[in-house]
Amino acid sequence: MSLSIRQANIQDCPLILKFIRELADYEKLLHEVVADVAALESSLFGDKPHAEVVIAEHQGQPLGFALFFHNYSTFLGRPGLYLEDLYIQPEMRGRGFGKTLLAYLANLALERNCGRLEWWVLDWNQPAIDFYRSLGAEPMDDWTVNRVTGDALNTLASHFSAEDQL
Repeated sequence: MSLSIRQANIQDCPLILKFIRELADYEKLLHEVVADVAALESSLFGDKPHAEVVIAEHQGQPLGFALFFHNYSTFLGRPGLYLEDLYIQPEMRGRGFGKTLLAYLANLALERNCGRLEWWVLDWNQPAIDFYRSLGAEPMDDWTVNRVTGDALNTLASHFSAEDQL
């Protein structure tokens, strides 16, 4: 198989953006991608990086990536790893590269004393759901994802003022 996994660097931002766009296109969400190279450089490699990226390569050629960050479980009293994006180019799927990339992240989670590795998957993406279940992932059917963004985020934030702080 000869898959190598390496930490991304700032020079990889155009490649990371390419993979993000390919993933979004597959998920029928390309219209939602507003990220650009400058935003990735700042948020991933700036003074306070907000996430980490690893690049998967086969025979020296990039074929996918994983973008992840730490979250925290109050119930476990330990950090976790949250996988935001996992992507393997379609022509390279079915060779064990995705499993190896997830195994790498699971190992990293253990090295960092994380209590879990978690991610979301779109309800319609049955091939991914089946793949994740084959690895022992359990769907969290009792939980509903909530999101506040755009105008709703601005409106909610406007309800807070400095006087609210003690």
